Order: sequence, then structure tokens, then C-alpha cells
Amino acid sequence: MPNIIVTGGAGFIGSHLCEALLRRGDDVTAIDNFDDFYPPAIKRNNLSSIINHPRFTLMEGDIRDENIINSAVDSTTDAVIHLAARAGVRPSIADPLLYQDVNVRGTLTLLEACRRHPQIRFIFASSSSVYGNNAKVPFSEDDPVDEPISPYAATKRAGELLCRTYHHLFGFPTTCLRFFTVYGPRQRPDLAIHKFVRLIEAGRPIPVYGDGAMSRDFTYIDDIIEGVIQAIDRGRGFAIYNLGESSPMTVLDLIRAIEIALGKRAKVEHHPPQPGDVERTFAGVTRAGRDLGYSPKTDVHTGLRRFVDWFRRDAILQHAECDAPTLKPKSARGAVVPQPASSCT
Repeated sequence: MPNIIVTGGAGFIGSHLCEALLRRGDDVTAIDNFDDFYPPAIKRNNLSSIINHPRFTLMEGDIRDENIINSAVDSTTDAVIHLAARAGVRPSIADPLLYQDVNVRGTLTLLEACRRHPQIRFIFASSSSVYGNNAKVPFSEDDPVDEPISPYAATKRAGELLCRTYHHLFGFPTTCLRFFTVYGPRQRPDLAIHKFVRLIEAGRPIPVYGDGAMSRDFTYIDDIIEGVIQAIDRGRGFAIYNLGESSPMTVLDLIRAIEIALGKRAKVEHHPPQPGDVERTFAGVTRAGRDLGYSPKTDVHTGLRRFVDWFRRDAILQHAECDAPTLKPKSARGAVVPQPASSCT
């Protein structure tokens, strides 16, 4: 059975991917440092259903730590799915050096470990933000991406270039996946859909930056996970693929759709546009469909209903109490790793 490493495995996308890989019989090692970008208790709770699975190992550590990475990546590893990153466009403007260090050096540390084991398939989670304010739609993988408008986007493009370089030099298969605004159960609490649902449910105003005409290609988590698994199984050589819904929606239309899903009206507060925010995203998925068999199935209205069901069932209590279970993560060799204190602040 395949032996797969998932960096950022306790996060939103990572925890869903670990569950899907375990369901199909893979051995999975998740690497996560449980940083405090949002409450670590939420990330620990993401793993509560699989923490004791016999084929699952949690290794707590930083992707920049060569000793940790080299102890995890070895001759038994079949694939590394690199999801870990310092996330967020706006925070990257405030602290670009941290974003460069985590996202670029961390990716390079992983690639260095993988080059010693050429059997490994490397999957890199990139972002639609690399397209910047691309005027041509839908976005194609062949479009120029040399004008990122945030440090976060620049680090993701740098990661793609490093992947291409390491494939050229050392030959191991390397696939870059450009994710388009992923949402669904366990979505990060700072992202728009989660934030809007939480504020509307509480009767509080939601912030809209600009006139609300910005559009995003909102992509449901199940479609993204299917695309990642297809890339693991079918990726060859070096390639870049868009993974999106290919059906963009404006922010104002999104709010209306959330109102329908919640059965509540939103109170909107308009604010000036934020630096680093792109005007639109729109995934062209022809290449992913042809090479990977990627075919997104969840329209945004269905996805929002599922998200609201999860939020009302699980997330309200999580945010009110941050009462995540105490987990005992294991190292890659099975030893218990000391846990830092988690906080809901």
C-alpha cells in the first residue's frame, strides 16, 4: 500500500486529504507544526476522527527543520503532498520575510529531502493568486504569471519554479496544483465563507472590501481532494494544473447565496479595497480534465448548504468553547511528541 506524507496535514485541506487517503488504504504521515495563525485547538480537532487510526502517524514539526523532514522522507515514501504554508494574502504584506522563510525555504527543504529518493512523487499546493490581476478569463496554466501582487502569491510562484528546477535536475515527478478559493467543512475561520456565515448567524455586520464586484471561483473541498488524489495517481513528469470549479461568483452574489443557505439576511459594511486582493479568479480546467480526469461536481449552492449544516452542527461549539480533544501526536517513529499549549485567542 502507498506510503504518503502530507505536510500541513492538520489543516483544512490537509485533514480532509488524510481522511480520504486512509479510506482508500494508504499509509499516511501528517506533518504539522500547529502554528497559531488560527487556534491550534481547531487543527487538533480536525484530526480527532483519525488520530488513532492504525495507518496514520502524526509528526509534529516545522517543514523548515531539516532533521524532522529527513527523518520522515525516506526510501519507503511513495509521495509527498506539500500543503503546509504560511497562508493569507493580506498578512503576507505585513510580514513578507516570514512568508518567504516558511513558504520558500520550507518547500526547498522538502525538495532537497525528496531528491535523495527519486521514487517519490512530489505534489505542491500552489494558488490561483499567482495569476495576479490577469485580464484573460478563464485562467489557463499557459498564461503569464510574472506579475504577482502580494508576497504570498510571489512565494507560491517561487515554489512552482523550484519544483520545475528540481524535476529538471533530479527527474522525480513533480506536480503543481493551483487551488481556487477552497471552502467546505473545517474551512479556516479567517476565510470569507466561514467568516460571513459566522457573522450573519450572530446577527453582526459582514465587511465587504470595495464594491462587492470582485469575483472568485469558489471550489468545494471534495472536488479539490479528488483532484489531489488524481494528481497522485496520474501525475507524470512536471506539470501545473488549475483545480477550480470554473464557475466564478461575485462577492455580493456569494452573500445572497449564503443568505439563502442560512435563511437569514446579511448586514453589509463596505470598506475600502485592500492591497493585494485580486479582482477575479476563474479556473480553466481543460488540462486537469484531460490529464487527470478532474471534473468538479459540487455547485456553490450545494456546497454552501453543506457548509452551513456543518457550521451549525460543529463549528459554533468549536468557536464558542475551543474545546478540542487532547491529542497525543506521534513522531514518524511512533514516539509521543510534547504538545505546546493551545489557545482560542
